[in-house]
Amino acid sequence: MPVVLLGLAVSACHDDDDDNSTASSVNVNRNDSSQEPTLQRLEIPHVKGGNSTILIHTTGSDPMGVNYVVEWDIDKKAQRWTAYQMTSSYSGGAGYDGQFEEDPSLNPAFRVSDSRYFYSGSGFTRGHICPSADRQYSKAANHQTFYYTNMQPQYYNFNAGENYTSPWVRLENQVRSWANNATFDTLYVVKGGTIEDDQLLMKIRNELRVPKYFFVALLGKTSTGYRAVGFWLEHDNQPHTGTESLGSYAMNIRELEELTGIDFFCNLPDETENHVETLPTENVRRAWGI
Repeated sequence: MPVVLLGLAVSACHDDDDDNSTASSVNVNRNDSSQEPTLQRLEIPHVKGGNSTILIHTTGSDPMGVNYVVEWDIDKKAQRWTAYQMTSSYSGGAGYDGQFEEDPSLNPAFRVSDSRYFYSGSGFTRGHICPSADRQYSKAANHQTFYYTNMQPQYYNFNAGENYTSPWVRLENQVRSWANNATFDTLYVVKGGTIEDDQLLMKIRNELRVPKYFFVALLGKTSTGYRAVGFWLEHDNQPHTGTESLGSYAMNIRELEELTGIDFFCNLPDETENHVETLPTENVRRAWGI
């Protein structure tokens, strides 16, 4: 049951039960959720608006509600980010659907004409941003992760690598590990690849954008507060041994915002946001055990 939002306003203040803030909390960069309450969720970055579309994927009767959210750039015909939540409740045995398809919620005029054709023979895999393995709680939720709006072109060596040793797949496994242990009540996840002209590897058939970098922003909620970490990975086609430290790709959120131009976790009260996003990177690495 997808929802599509066009031409959103993006700068207003509203209460958000998700972050335990009070009505007096200052938040100048919070998303305007007057048209769509989903935009106040903590995983949703500050939406760019303008020529972007917000795609909200739900599974109807599924008790988990929102599956994941995408900001899609109409002009570039590419996603800016995918955002979703993770807890142990998202685990299960739904399996790997494997049925890639065009997103039924997206106007065909806003995407490449035939995504399967563009990927075929390109040398790039269809890289999930919200992984299939992160949505195992229902078959419907897993199927939605195979929409092409949740894909970015990735070299196989980056997407998985021999024996699944790439930093990207190891980071995906680490995110699930953090979500499934008792460290966090909820893990808020934002992932994507760079789509601006100066941050591209190339365009497949002069249209489908191949990111030069991929990023992950995480916000973990605990009983005592929040902690956050960002990751910035170069999209390379090199074999990896699986011994590279994930901490070497880590940084604080403010640094990641400067690289991506995305305002992550904007729905937190400003004081909380500034604190968790500006801790020195070494402190961040220690806090996350990387």
